[in-house]
Amino acid sequence: MMKRPLITLLTDFGTADYYVAAMKGVILGICPEAQVVDITHEIGPWQVAHGAWMLEQAWHCFPEGTIHIAVVDPGVGSVRRPIVAEAGGHLFVGPDNGVLSRVFDAVPPRTVRTVTAAEYFRHPVSRTFHGRDIFAPVAAHLANDLEPEQLGPLAEDWVKLSLPVPVELENGVWQGEVLWVDRFGNLVTSFAAEAFGWVATEPFQLEMDGYCTTQYAQYYGAMKVGPCVIFGSAGYLEVSLNQQHAADLLGGRPGSSVVLRRV
Repeated sequence: MMKRPLITLLTDFGTADYYVAAMKGVILGICPEAQVVDITHEIGPWQVAHGAWMLEQAWHCFPEGTIHIAVVDPGVGSVRRPIVAEAGGHLFVGPDNGVLSRVFDAVPPRTVRTVTAAEYFRHPVSRTFHGRDIFAPVAAHLANDLEPEQLGPLAEDWVKLSLPVPVELENGVWQGEVLWVDRFGNLVTSFAAEAFGWVATEPFQLEMDGYCTTQYAQYYGAMKVGPCVIFGSAGYLEVSLNQQHAADLLGGRPGSSVVLRRV
């Protein structure tokens, strides 16, 4: 058991405005002993799929019982529902817009509930800042041992993002896409190690935006001149350059097409 309740925050709010601080203030006002950890606040504005990707990479590194708030919420104030879910021994609070899709794909939720119990909200509730007025206080009350069933009824279904999966175009040729570009310029593709681990031992060619590479490296420092591929810590094939920004050189960005073939 954790000695202090642990709450993580993932948003597209950035750090230039007061938004993240306001959420933390609400959490600590309700649960002063909470330990609040930032996953990231640098998700691209309104980029729900990118938020889902980042949450998938981080949540399972935390101990069981952690409460995760994920707020990438272009539909704030509309009819989209706030939800709370129990999955993998963790609790997740956020909008029902697919930001939790990758977590649910990895570990099917035990329960998903629509949050309707307004007595656990901060009032008045802004139509433009549910992170502060709904998600932060709900998470803080959960940290104070509120049971999820007290927040609202079970949801029969929830929004699921269409997750990008490589498609086999012909025998030995697959088309995928760039999922994410990290701050080092590494282009993380949708080719997962479980299915494409053969790249480490067999001849291949990877093509993106007119650039081709046939080079594989086990780690960044082993890369030769020019783009290489590597299996990164997320378990996906990355296109990288040693101590250079591959995305700047290759022009890739999330959604860019990537073709991988056996040769």
